[in-house]
Amino acid sequence: MVYQYMNELNTMTGLSDQLSQALSKPEVTDAWSEEERTVAELLKLDFMKSAVNLPKKSRDRFVELSSRISETGSAFVGGMAPERREVTLPSHRFYGLYPSLAASLKSRSQITIPTMSSEAAAAMQSVHDEETRKELYLAQRKASKKTIGRLESLLKLRSELAALAGFQSHGHMALKDRMMAKSPSSVMQFLFALRENNSSIIERELLELTDKKRQKLDLPDSTLQAWDRDFYMEKIRGEMRSRARQDDHLSAYFSVGTVMQGLSRLFDRLYGIRFIPRETLSGETWHSDVKRLDVVSDKGEQLAVLYCDLFYRPQKFPNPAHFTVRCSREILTSELEEASEDIGAAGLPSFDTPEQAANDGMGVSSADGTLKQLPTIALVCDFPKNDNAKEPALLSFYSVETLFHEMGHAIHSILARTSFQNVSGTRCATDFAELPSTLMEHFAADPSVLNLFARHWKTDKPLPYHVIAERIRLAKRFEGIDTEHQILLAMIDQAYHSPDVAAPGFNSTTVYHDIHSRYSHGPREPKETCWQGFFGHLHSYGSTYYSYLFDRVLAERVWRVVFGAGEHGGAVNRENGERLKENLLKWGGGRDPWRCLSETLQDDRLAAGDEHSMALVGSWGIKDVSRKNG
Repeated sequence: MVYQYMNELNTMTGLSDQLSQALSKPEVTDAWSEEERTVAELLKLDFMKSAVNLPKKSRDRFVELSSRISETGSAFVGGMAPERREVTLPSHRFYGLYPSLAASLKSRSQITIPTMSSEAAAAMQSVHDEETRKELYLAQRKASKKTIGRLESLLKLRSELAALAGFQSHGHMALKDRMMAKSPSSVMQFLFALRENNSSIIERELLELTDKKRQKLDLPDSTLQAWDRDFYMEKIRGEMRSRARQDDHLSAYFSVGTVMQGLSRLFDRLYGIRFIPRETLSGETWHSDVKRLDVVSDKGEQLAVLYCDLFYRPQKFPNPAHFTVRCSREILTSELEEASEDIGAAGLPSFDTPEQAANDGMGVSSADGTLKQLPTIALVCDFPKNDNAKEPALLSFYSVETLFHEMGHAIHSILARTSFQNVSGTRCATDFAELPSTLMEHFAADPSVLNLFARHWKTDKPLPYHVIAERIRLAKRFEGIDTEHQILLAMIDQAYHSPDVAAPGFNSTTVYHDIHSRYSHGPREPKETCWQGFFGHLHSYGSTYYSYLFDRVLAERVWRVVFGAGEHGGAVNRENGERLKENLLKWGGGRDPWRCLSETLQDDRLAAGDEHSMALVGSWGIKDVSRKNG
C-alpha cells in the first residue's frame, strides 16, 4: 500500500509543476545549498521516471505496471524452483561424501539428495565420481519452466514501464537516478576493465585446478569441466588446512561484548565518537534482547541512538541488516511554532518543550546551530545466544566480519547528519551505499584493530594473528573465480534490462548462455542449464547488481590509499579517519559521490564521473596483486 501511495505521489502533476517552477528561477536556485540542489534534482528525476508529464491514462498505467512488477517479482523470488527437485542414485556413486551425511540420506542402496540444498553443495565438493557431480550440477542449474516464465514476465513488465516513462530500457531508467554509473554503457566499461584486471588471476587459478584434476586421474590430457570446479577447489583448500593444522577455537577471542567494545574503541580513534550503554524505558524496545547504545562525540555531544538486536530467536528477520528507524533531518522553525501550539492540547501526548513535541520526544541536537533530529538506527543480526549465564556469547570470525559490515552502514548514518532526510546517511547512490560497510570488513581483519579487543574470554590472552591471516588466505584462495562469477552475473543483469528485452523473440536462456560463452574464462556452461531462474537479485537489484563489485573495488582502493592497507597503524589513525569522514562519510547522498571519491582519494581523474572514470575504477581490480595500476 505504501509502495502504491509513493507511485501516486510521483505522478501528481501539481507537485511536479511546483518543483519545475522553482528550478526555472535563478533567484530561487542561487540561494540553495548544494544539498538542497541535490534533493531538488532527485525529486525531479522521480517525477520524470514516473511519467508525470503523460496523460492521466498513461500515469494510471504506470502505477498499475509498478504494482504488477512488485507482485511478479515477489512471486518469482518466492517461487524459485528447480525442474528436478531431487536426485536419486545408487549409494556407491557417492563415494567421498561425508559418511554421516551419506548415512542420513541413504535408503536401502540409494541416496536421495534435494537439488537445492546444503547437502547437494557438500556433494559437489566431496563426491569423487565425475558423472555423479555432473548430474547434480545439471539438476542444480536448471530452473523450472514456471520460474523462467515469471522471470521473463518481470523483465517484460519492466521494459514496458521504462518505455512508458520515455526511457530506452529499464537499465537506462534505473541508472539515471541515484547511481554513480549513469548509463548501461558506463556499467559495461567498468565490468570490461575489471574482467581484464582479473584475467591473469583466474587463468592461473583455472590452470591449478586443471593440474590437480590431471594429477588425481593420472590423465595428462584431462580438461576441467564446470562440475569439477567445486571439487578440486575443495581439494586444494583441504591440503592448505591440513598443512596449517590449526585447532584455533577462534570464537573464544570474540565475545559479543568485547567486539562491540572494540568497535567503540576503533571509532573513538578514527572519528572521536564512542558507544555508551543506556538503560531503556518501558516499551522503548521491541524485545528484551535489544540493547541501546548512545553514540557520543569526544566533546560529549550525543550524535545518534543505536539499538542492537543481535541474537537469533524464532520468527525474527533472518538476515543481518542495518535499519534507519529515523533519519537525520533539520527541524524547521515553523515546526517548532506549530508544536508549541499543540503542547497541552487535549488528546495529544504530553511534552515539556516545543523541541520535544516537534520530534515525538526523541533525541535532538543543535551543536552546529541547527536543530536536527538524531539518527535512530537498529542493527539486526542472528548470532547464536549462549544460554549459559556464566559464559559470554561467542562469535565466529565470519560473524565478526558481518557485525563490522553492518556497523559500517551505521557509521554512515551516524556521521552523515544532513538537513534533508532523503539524502541522510546511507540514502545515497545505490552503487555507493555499500562502500563504507565493505570497507569495514578490511578493518575487521587488521592486526592493529584486533589488538583493541580480541582476547580470550577465559585467559585474557591476545589473539594470535597468524590464525586470522591463515583463515583469510584460505577464504580468498580462489578469489579470481569468484570475481569472474560476479562479473558474469552483473553482465547478465545488464542484458536482461537492455532494449533487447522488448523484442518479441527475447529468450533469457539464450542470453544467459551467450554471455557465458563470450566472457567466461572457465569451462563451458552446459547448454541444458538455465540457472538465471535462481538469480533472485534480479528482483531487488535489477540493473544494479554490479554495485557489489563496484563497491568492493572502491573499498579496496580507499583501504589502501587512505589507510595504507593498515600498515604502520594506519587503520587506527585519527588523521586518516578524519580524511574519510570529512570528504565522504558526512555527506550522505547530499553531494556528488564522484566528488566525494575524488577528494577522498585525491585523484582528479574521478571527478568527471563518466565512462572513463568507471573504466578507471574497474582497472584497479578487487585486489592489487602487482601494484601496477596507477
